[in-house]
Amino acid sequence: MRRVCEAVLGYICNMEIYSAARKKLEDTVLSLLDRNLGQNHHIYQDNFYNSMRLAQTLLDRNVRVCGTMRANRGIPCDLEGDGKCLKKGQSVFQRKGDVMVQVWKDKRLARMISTIHEATIVNTGQRDRKTNMEIKKPYAVVQYNKFIKA
Repeated sequence: MRRVCEAVLGYICNMEIYSAARKKLEDTVLSLLDRNLGQNHHIYQDNFYNSMRLAQTLLDRNVRVCGTMRANRGIPCDLEGDGKCLKKGQSVFQRKGDVMVQVWKDKRLARMISTIHEATIVNTGQRDRKTNMEIKKPYAVVQYNKFIKA
């Protein structure tokens, strides 16, 4: 089942039962968001849905997106290569117009795509239990974790 939920209260706004029909991923997302296209909404979605192409398609329809991203969905090769050399807490990013792709190293690599956020790193207000240092994360990661919970 694919669904669109309101981020604060978690109400389901639209859903589609998965029927194994050979529907393209982009068509599925556009069909679920049909009522929301052109209304400047912000969509948070997991790595199954996100790609460079879909982010640009949604941006062209006045919908902004943020979410995790699979390595094979359009992450620039040099960015992915740089990401493998990162130490914990470091990040690299690239922009193509309003589409930002960011790779951040935590316990493992986190790949983010956003047409909403900049590549800024922010304090989370939490401290590492072992080092007592402030925990910092990309703002896109903080916002994704906040809104994807629904």
